[in-house]
Amino acid sequence: MTKKQLSKKNITLVLKRLSDLYPDAGPELNFSNPYETLVATILSAQSTDKQVNKVTPEVFRQFPTLESMAAATPEILYPYVKSCGFASKATYIVMACRKIMDEFDGAVPGEMDKLISLPGVGRKTANVVLANAFHVPTIAVDTHVFRVSNRLGLADATNVNKTEQQLMQAIPRKDWIAAHHWLILHGRRVCKARRPLCEICILNDVCKYYQEEQKNADKGL
Repeated sequence: MTKKQLSKKNITLVLKRLSDLYPDAGPELNFSNPYETLVATILSAQSTDKQVNKVTPEVFRQFPTLESMAAATPEILYPYVKSCGFASKATYIVMACRKIMDEFDGAVPGEMDKLISLPGVGRKTANVVLANAFHVPTIAVDTHVFRVSNRLGLADATNVNKTEQQLMQAIPRKDWIAAHHWLILHGRRVCKARRPLCEICILNDVCKYYQEEQKNADKGL
């Protein structure tokens, strides 16, 4: 741990409070199998889960299986997903499904190295798929997890990969998947990017960010 990370005692306290605050935390994307998990997660990059959930019902009606998606083209898929952002997402999804058909016997792989070999799939997307489709303990670091964990002091890192490594060291393995969801929800509801609601946060007595802000306020900065 770095000097700016919380003590083990306070990490345990933070995790307990988050668990109590968000007892039913889980994925907010809608999916029912590894194929749908992969597609929805690729679509969610720089989009919102709410928007992705609006488009995926029709996507999966039109392309109900990985095989049907692999047989499509990005041009065919794009009109169904364009509200989720970049046209490249349609390309990534179709190309990923084709690669799965060609190299992985038509089944979404459940291993990190194979997942990140797919077009459009980085560590964050792979971790989400591993955790939610295969129940493999992982910590996917998206913008919320990165921001909240570094503000609190669960991590002290300048990039998502180092944050992931530090969180895996700080958080018990059994809590990795749940902690990902706790941190996302806390980032959306309380520890917001532009204006964190520090005054009402149940973690402000141990939060490194809040303590620093209070010191600066006392100094008139």
